[in-house]
Amino acid sequence: MIPTLQTERLVMRAPRGEDLSEWAAIMADPDVARYIAPAPMTRDEAWRSIAASLGHWQLRGYGSWAVERKSDGAMIGRVGMINPEGWPGLEIGWTLGKSSWGKGYATEAAGAAMRYAFLTQPVDRLISNIDPDNASSQAVAVRLGETKGERTALKVGGKDYPVDIWVITRGEWQRRAAAA
Repeated sequence: MIPTLQTERLVMRAPRGEDLSEWAAIMADPDVARYIAPAPMTRDEAWRSIAASLGHWQLRGYGSWAVERKSDGAMIGRVGMINPEGWPGLEIGWTLGKSSWGKGYATEAAGAAMRYAFLTQPVDRLISNIDPDNASSQAVAVRLGETKGERTALKVGGKDYPVDIWVITRGEWQRRAAAA
Protein backbone atom coordinates (compact mmCIF):
# COMPACT_ATOMS: atom_id res chain seq x y z
CA MET A 1 0.00 0.00 0.00
CA ILE A 2 2.90 2.39 0.65
CA PRO A 3 4.66 3.24 -2.61
CA THR A 4 8.43 3.47 -2.83
CA LEU A 5 9.80 6.68 -4.33
CA GLN A 6 13.34 7.16 -5.56
CA THR A 7 15.31 10.32 -6.09
CA GLU A 8 18.86 10.68 -7.35
CA ARG A 9 20.37 9.86 -3.94
CA LEU A 10 17.50 8.58 -1.82
CA VAL A 11 14.94 5.81 -1.47
CA MET A 12 11.69 6.78 0.25
CA ARG A 13 10.04 3.62 1.52
CA ALA A 14 7.61 2.27 4.08
CA PRO A 15 8.84 2.51 7.67
CA ARG A 16 9.93 -0.86 9.08
CA GLY A 17 10.42 -2.23 12.56
CA GLU A 18 14.15 -2.40 12.01
CA ASP A 19 14.18 1.40 11.59
CA LEU A 20 13.47 1.82 15.30
CA SER A 21 17.07 2.14 16.52
CA GLU A 22 17.98 4.74 13.89
CA TRP A 23 14.72 6.67 14.32
CA ALA A 24 14.98 6.59 18.12
CA ALA A 25 18.54 7.94 17.93
CA ILE A 26 17.48 10.71 15.52
CA MET A 27 14.54 11.77 17.69
CA ALA A 28 16.52 11.56 20.95
CA ASP A 29 19.01 14.14 19.66
CA PRO A 30 18.08 17.49 21.26
CA ASP A 31 19.38 19.41 18.22
CA VAL A 32 17.12 17.44 15.86
CA ALA A 33 14.15 17.53 18.22
CA ARG A 34 14.45 21.21 19.09
CA TYR A 35 11.60 22.31 16.83
CA ILE A 36 9.48 19.14 16.87
CA ALA A 37 6.62 18.49 19.24
CA PRO A 38 6.73 16.52 21.44
CA ALA A 39 10.44 15.84 21.52
CA PRO A 40 13.08 14.74 22.25
CA MET A 41 11.53 11.28 22.17
CA THR A 42 12.23 8.22 24.22
CA ARG A 43 12.72 4.93 22.37
CA ASP A 44 9.13 4.00 23.27
CA GLU A 45 7.82 7.30 21.86
CA ALA A 46 9.89 6.73 18.70
CA TRP A 47 8.26 3.31 18.29
CA ARG A 48 4.83 4.91 18.66
CA SER A 49 5.86 7.51 16.09
CA ILE A 50 6.67 4.78 13.55
CA ALA A 51 3.37 3.04 14.32
CA ALA A 52 1.49 6.33 13.91
CA SER A 53 3.22 6.93 10.59
CA LEU A 54 2.08 3.53 9.33
CA GLY A 55 -1.42 4.19 10.69
CA HIS A 56 -1.53 7.49 8.83
CA TRP A 57 -1.08 5.59 5.56
CA GLN A 58 -3.89 3.23 6.55
CA LEU A 59 -6.33 5.96 7.62
CA ARG A 60 -5.55 8.67 5.05
CA GLY A 61 -4.04 6.74 2.13
CA TYR A 62 -0.87 8.82 2.37
CA GLY A 63 1.78 9.52 4.98
CA SER A 64 5.50 9.73 5.65
CA TRP A 65 8.27 7.62 4.23
CA ALA A 66 11.43 6.39 5.88
CA VAL A 67 14.28 8.01 3.95
CA GLU A 68 17.20 5.77 3.08
CA ARG A 69 20.46 6.95 1.52
CA LYS A 70 21.23 4.93 -1.63
CA SER A 71 24.99 5.07 -1.19
CA ASP A 72 25.01 3.03 2.03
CA GLY A 73 21.41 2.03 2.83
CA ALA A 74 21.35 4.12 6.01
CA MET A 75 17.93 5.25 7.25
CA ILE A 76 18.48 8.99 7.71
CA GLY A 77 15.04 10.28 8.66
CA ARG A 78 11.42 10.65 7.69
CA VAL A 79 9.76 12.84 5.05
CA GLY A 80 6.24 12.92 3.74
CA MET A 81 2.63 13.97 4.06
CA ILE A 82 1.18 14.75 7.46
CA ASN A 83 -2.44 15.57 8.16
CA PRO A 84 -3.70 14.38 11.55
CA GLU A 85 -7.10 15.37 12.90
CA GLY A 86 -7.28 19.14 13.43
CA TRP A 87 -4.28 20.00 11.22
CA PRO A 88 -4.52 23.20 9.12
CA GLY A 89 -4.02 21.29 5.85
CA LEU A 90 -2.00 18.62 4.08
CA GLU A 91 1.56 19.16 5.23
CA ILE A 92 4.85 18.20 3.63
CA GLY A 93 7.16 17.63 6.59
CA TRP A 94 10.75 16.51 7.04
CA THR A 95 12.98 15.34 9.88
CA LEU A 96 16.50 14.13 9.20
CA GLY A 97 19.31 13.07 11.51
CA LYS A 98 21.96 15.67 12.19
CA SER A 99 24.63 13.82 10.18
CA SER A 100 22.42 14.33 7.09
CA TRP A 101 21.96 18.07 7.49
CA GLY A 102 23.37 20.49 4.92
CA LYS A 103 23.54 17.96 2.08
CA GLY A 104 20.28 18.85 0.31
CA TYR A 105 18.54 15.62 1.34
CA ALA A 106 15.57 17.38 2.97
CA THR A 107 14.88 19.43 -0.15
CA GLU A 108 15.36 16.40 -2.42
CA ALA A 109 13.01 14.14 -0.43
CA ALA A 110 10.43 16.84 0.35
CA GLY A 111 10.37 17.79 -3.33
CA ALA A 112 9.58 14.17 -4.23
CA ALA A 113 6.88 14.05 -1.54
CA MET A 114 5.41 17.31 -2.82
CA ARG A 115 5.30 15.98 -6.38
CA TYR A 116 3.63 12.77 -5.19
CA ALA A 117 1.10 14.76 -3.15
CA PHE A 118 0.08 17.05 -6.00
CA LEU A 119 -0.15 14.11 -8.41
CA THR A 120 -2.26 11.93 -6.11
CA GLN A 121 -4.25 14.19 -3.78
CA PRO A 122 -7.10 16.55 -4.69
CA VAL A 123 -5.70 19.57 -2.85
CA ASP A 124 -5.25 23.14 -4.03
CA ARG A 125 -2.28 23.77 -1.73
CA LEU A 126 0.30 22.07 0.43
CA ILE A 127 1.70 23.47 3.64
CA SER A 128 4.69 23.05 5.91
CA ASN A 129 4.27 23.97 9.58
CA ILE A 130 7.60 25.44 10.66
CA ASP A 131 8.68 26.79 14.03
CA PRO A 132 9.32 30.55 13.67
CA ASP A 133 12.93 30.05 14.89
CA ASN A 134 13.77 27.12 12.58
CA ALA A 135 15.82 28.92 9.93
CA SER A 136 17.07 25.69 8.34
CA SER A 137 13.57 24.37 7.64
CA GLN A 138 12.49 27.80 6.43
CA ALA A 139 15.35 27.65 3.89
CA VAL A 140 14.12 24.22 2.72
CA ALA A 141 10.60 25.65 2.34
CA VAL A 142 11.94 28.51 0.20
CA ARG A 143 13.87 26.05 -2.02
CA LEU A 144 10.63 24.06 -2.44
CA GLY A 145 8.82 27.20 -3.61
CA GLU A 146 6.76 27.73 -0.46
CA THR A 147 6.06 31.19 0.91
CA LYS A 148 5.51 32.11 4.53
CA GLY A 149 1.91 32.59 5.49
CA GLU A 150 0.07 33.05 8.75
CA ARG A 151 1.34 32.21 12.21
CA THR A 152 -0.81 29.84 14.23
CA ALA A 153 -0.51 27.40 17.10
CA LEU A 154 -0.64 23.65 16.60
CA LYS A 155 -2.05 21.66 19.49
CA VAL A 156 0.02 18.52 20.04
CA GLY A 157 -0.43 16.43 23.15
CA GLY A 158 -2.58 19.13 24.74
CA LYS A 159 0.08 21.81 24.34
CA ASP A 160 0.16 24.68 21.82
CA TYR A 161 3.24 25.10 19.62
CA PRO A 162 3.67 28.26 17.51
CA VAL A 163 4.29 27.66 13.80
CA ASP A 164 4.40 29.65 10.62
CA ILE A 165 2.39 28.02 7.85
CA TRP A 166 4.45 27.92 4.66
CA VAL A 167 2.33 27.41 1.52
CA ILE A 168 2.63 26.40 -2.11
CA THR A 169 -0.42 26.25 -4.36
CA ARG A 170 -0.96 23.66 -7.05
CA GLY A 171 -0.61 26.38 -9.70
CA GLU A 172 2.69 27.62 -8.24
CA TRP A 173 4.00 24.06 -8.11
CA GLN A 174 2.92 23.39 -11.71
CA ARG A 175 4.68 26.56 -12.93
CA ARG A 176 7.89 25.57 -11.10
CA ALA A 177 7.69 22.00 -12.41
CA ALA A 178 7.19 23.21 -16.00
CA ALA A 179 10.17 25.55 -15.72
CA ALA A 180 12.50 22.83 -14.38
